[in-house]
Parts: sequence; structure tokens; C-alpha cells
Amino acid sequence: MSYLSRRLGATAAITTVVFGMADPALAADALNSGDTAWMLTSSLLVLLMTVPGVALFYGGMVRKKNVLATIMQSFAVCCMATIIWMVIGYSLAFSGEAPFVGDLGQLFLAGIGVDSMRGTIPESVFMMFQMTFAIITPALITGAVAERIKFSSLMVFLALWLILVYAPICHWVWGSGGFLGGAGVLDFAGGTVVHINSGVAALVLCLVLGKRVGYGRENLSPHNLTLTMIGATLLWVGWFGFNAGSELAANGKAGMAMAVTQIAAAAAALAWMCAEWMTRGKPSVLGIASGAVSGLVAITPAAGFVLPGGALVLGLVAGLGCFVAVTWLKHKLRYDDSLDVFGVHGIGGIIGAVLTGVFAVKAVGGTPGLLEGNGAQVGLQLYGVGVTIAYSAVVTFILAKLVGAVMGLRVEEDEEREGLDISLHGESVA
Repeated sequence: MSYLSRRLGATAAITTVVFGMADPALAADALNSGDTAWMLTSSLLVLLMTVPGVALFYGGMVRKKNVLATIMQSFAVCCMATIIWMVIGYSLAFSGEAPFVGDLGQLFLAGIGVDSMRGTIPESVFMMFQMTFAIITPALITGAVAERIKFSSLMVFLALWLILVYAPICHWVWGSGGFLGGAGVLDFAGGTVVHINSGVAALVLCLVLGKRVGYGRENLSPHNLTLTMIGATLLWVGWFGFNAGSELAANGKAGMAMAVTQIAAAAAALAWMCAEWMTRGKPSVLGIASGAVSGLVAITPAAGFVLPGGALVLGLVAGLGCFVAVTWLKHKLRYDDSLDVFGVHGIGGIIGAVLTGVFAVKAVGGTPGLLEGNGAQVGLQLYGVGVTIAYSAVVTFILAKLVGAVMGLRVEEDEEREGLDISLHGESVA
């Protein structure tokens, strides 16, 4: 069942659309001011996750000579994704009922007026909420290629990626008629659409781009973990809009989604901290922050389907799993994912998506999981994970090679050594 049908199917007042505009009288009856107020708030919370959340989280983890360039990437992606979503992205993701991609019926947000409704909230609010997801997903990718990618090439690549990768996968899972949602794959708030998708794309892009100059030989330590911790806390707070907002209503299910989000984040942070303490002798600020984010990532697909006990286990597994991915797998495979996007978002998203099939509770989300006797749900979750990985990896690789052939992906070595703040933007921190 699709994202929209799960949340809107019980709403009797969904109106017939004529030239894209709902009947004002029926729309007025359908409007729920409480739901609308919560979704306006949730949209702001999710926007906060990118600017300033991701911008500061990533900005603190790079070297001082690249902090402005890194923050600039998040800010510019926010602006670019907004316009792409308005022009074509929303239409491709949420118009029509085809299995693979939406139609072009809502180009430039055609048909969305003050009386257009999506269930109990204005369609403008639904569109805005989904826009914030389209903003943060490509912004996450930038962390994998920090400190060495050309700004112009990154912007062109991410614009194409939003249209050709993000929008179709969004439709598959959440759009009306989408084949993954229709098959029964569960993804409440973006485990596949946002995190696995961005994590896999980040891994492919950093492999195509190559390692940073001095990787493995020079000190590439973060320059300001205070910024990173501020960014992590903004992500944590914003994530309540991300997960609880995905119910599209102010009700008990949204409340449960908020509760399990907090529990999973805290459990993962403690799991990462303890694992690091045991293996390295000291718990780090970067470690506990990364652990919290890994728990937030993992609970995202499960937030509307699990109870607190499941969230606790899921968070512990995610914290340990992502710790292993970042501290062992990355070095074993020798790839330079600058800010561990794949290790946290890719691996965390996979763990969360699969465990959703284990811990889903029928009384919460309407679908039982393995622990309630529905072992087939784990298979469906693996199917959704596999399809997302395959499509994201292949199309990302093609786009990276195409942009690289036309524009070049990487800055010159002397520019990289000087720092992207000066070489690309002509600015530096004092």
C-alpha cells in the first residue's frame, strides 16, 4: 500500500479534482486545522535539518580550509532543490498512478491552490513537507565528496540526480500506484527513499571521484567538533518533524513515531559510545554524535510501524552496525567517504529497513512483522532495499561519468591543497 493511500485512504472527504483544483466546499469540510498546524511545523523542522543542521554537521567535520565550501554546498542545494521540486520534481513523484514514475500533470505545481487538499491538509503544505525531503537527500550526498569536488559539477550532478533518481524512487515507495509501495514494502519516512538512496549514491560518487590528496598519509581530522555537535542536535530535533510528521496528522500514531524516534537515537548513541570506549579506550564527541544520527536513520522507515521495545533493539543494532561500517569496513575496502555518508546513512538505512520487517506491529501500522508471524515482510523489505540499491547505484554511476566527461568532477590538486574556500569561493574563515 502506498504512502498516500496508507494515510489518506480513511479520509472520506477527499474531493474530485477538476483541472487540478478541489471543490472548495468539500475542501473546507476536509481541512483539519490541528493536522495542518502540525504539518506546517514539521515542514519547518525538516528544513532545519539541512540549513543549518547538515551544513553545520558537515562543516565542522572538514578541515578549516574547506568549511565555507562545505556549508555552501548545503545552502546552495537547498535553493536548487526547491526550484527543481517546484518545476518538475513534485509532479514526477506524486502525480498520476503509474508504477514507475509520476506524470507531468503538476509541472510548476499546476493545480495547487488555496483549496487543493491532500486528505486533511492543504496540498501546498503536503508539497512543502515533501520538498524538505527532496532538499535534505542530495545535501546528504555532499558529505561523501567533501574537500575535493568542483562546486559547478556537484550542482549539475545533483540537479540531474534529483530528477532521475530521487523523484522516481519517491514515487515507487510513496506515490499513488508506485510498485514498491504497492507490493507492500514498508517505509514510513524515508529509509529507502532518503537514506539508502543517498548513502548508495554517496558511495558510488566518492568511488568515481577518488580519494582526497593525502588520504591515509596526512592528518584530515575535523577542524571544529563544536559545529558538528550543534549540527547533530539540530538534526535530532528536526528528525521529529521528519518521522512524526510523516503520519500527516496530529494523532496517536504521530506521537508513537516521535517516541520511538527518541528511543532509537539514544540507544544508538550509547551503543556507538560504548563500542568506541571498549575498542579505542576513550568515547569521542564525534562518535556519540554519529551514533545518534545512525539511530535516527535506522528508525526512519520503522517509525510508524514499531513499538518502543522494537525501537530500542533497532537503535542498539544500528549503533553497533554503523560503528563497524565506519571504523572497519571503510578501511578494509579503502574508499574515501569523507564524512561517512554510506557508513551512517547507507548502512543505517539498510538495517532500519530490514528490521522494520521484523519489529512491525499490526496494532501500530496495520502490518505485522516477523515477530507477529509475518516472516514474508522481511523478504519484502529486502526486495525494496535491493531495488533501491541497484537503481540508485547504476544511475548515479552513469550521471557521475557523464558530468565528469563534460565538466570534470574534481578540482585541481593545487586547488585542493589550497582549500576549496579560497580556490572555489574566494573566501576564508578568519
